[in-house]
Amino acid sequence: MTANEYGLTDFRYIAAGAAILASGGGGSYRDAVSVLNELDKSGWKGTVRVQDYDDATNCCVLALMGSPDAADGMTLADVEYSIVNTVRTFEQATGATLGCLIPVEIGAINSIVPLLAAARSDNAIGWVVDGDGAGRAVPELPQTTYGGSASLAASPCSLANDARSPTEVQSATLGARTAAQIESLAGGIVSAFGSFSGIALWPSNASNGFALSGSYLAGTLSQTRALGQFLLDSPAPPDTSRVAQCIANLTGRRSTPVVRNFYITSVTQSTTRGSLDTGIIRLDDAPDPARSTETHYLYNLNESLIMYSSLSNVPDVIAPDSICYYSESTGLGFSNATDDLAVYFDPRTGKSTGKTVSIIKVEAAPPFYKAAGVVASFAGLLRSIGYAGALPGAA
Repeated sequence: MTANEYGLTDFRYIAAGAAILASGGGGSYRDAVSVLNELDKSGWKGTVRVQDYDDATNCCVLALMGSPDAADGMTLADVEYSIVNTVRTFEQATGATLGCLIPVEIGAINSIVPLLAAARSDNAIGWVVDGDGAGRAVPELPQTTYGGSASLAASPCSLANDARSPTEVQSATLGARTAAQIESLAGGIVSAFGSFSGIALWPSNASNGFALSGSYLAGTLSQTRALGQFLLDSPAPPDTSRVAQCIANLTGRRSTPVVRNFYITSVTQSTTRGSLDTGIIRLDDAPDPARSTETHYLYNLNESLIMYSSLSNVPDVIAPDSICYYSESTGLGFSNATDDLAVYFDPRTGKSTGKTVSIIKVEAAPPFYKAAGVVASFAGLLRSIGYAGALPGAA
C-alpha cells in the first residue's frame, strides 16, 4: 500500500486540480485559496498521510454541505470549527473514534476538508483515504458510489455548525435507510444552520465489516493533486487541449474540449430552500453577446449538470459526465460560486470581464455511473430543470 505525505503545497495543488475536476461544484476555489493562505500564516508545517483504505481503520465521509454562495468569504476558522463540532457529534453517535477520513467528492473545498481535519493535533484522525465517491462534485448525496453501496449505510449522519463556543454549537444526528432520505432531512437542517454545515456519514468500522472497501473511487485525491501541480507549476497557462490530455492521462477518463476561449456574458443564480445554488451561465464566442455567433447555456445545481448549444438540438454535455471549467486567461479552473465567477463576469456591469473560459467534457468513471442509483438520481435532477432525455452510461 503506497502512502504519500502531503503538506501545504500539496493542499494547494489539490484545490487547484479540484477546481477543474469538480464540474463547477465542491466549493469556491477562491475560498479554498484564502483558507490555505490562513493555514500558511498560522505556521502549520506538518504533513498528512494519504493512502488507500486499509480495511481496518474507523472511517467516515466528511464534508461541508450547503450553498457555496452562502459560505462566501469562508475562513479557516469556519472550516475548522465545523470539522471539530461535526466529528465530535459523529463519534458520540457511533461510539467509535475516527482514525481516518475520506472526501465525499472532488471539490476545491471538499477535497481539502478531510486533510484539514487530519492536520489538527487535537483528534485521533491520522490519515486520509486517497479517493472519493464521484470523481467530480455532486449536488446531492445519492449521486455517489457510497450511496450505491449495499453494505455501507448512510447513517448515523451527523451535522454541526461552525460555532466557536461549545454552548453555541448546533448539531443533529440523523438516522434513515437511504442516502436520499438523509439528503431530504439534512437540507432543512443545513438551511437552519445558515446554509452550510459540516456533515459526517457513511461510517466504516467493525460493526459493518469496514464496508468502505470497494465502495469508493480509488486514487482520485492523488490524481487531483497531480493535475493541480501541472497547472500551478506551468510557466504559462497551458492550452485547453493540453489540460484535457493531462486529465485523460491522470484519470483514464476520456477528456474532450467542448468550448474553447468563450466569454461568460450572463449569470443567473439563486439559492434554493435545500441550500443549493441554482443557475444558468451563458457563454458566447464574443465578449459582447450582440456580436456572438455561437452561444452555450450551462445549467447548474451547485454543480454543472447540462450544457446546450445554440447550434444543436442535443446537449453538449450531460451529467454524470463532468462539465469542467478552465481558463487560458488565468491558467486555472473555477466553480459556479459567485466569487469564482466574478473573475470572468462582472455582476456590477452585467458584462464579461474579457477573460476567456473553456469547457472540458470528462467522461464519468465507469464505477461511478454503474453504482446503484447514481444515473437515476441524476435523471431526477435533470428532469427538475426540464431535461428528460438519455444520460451517459444509462444504456
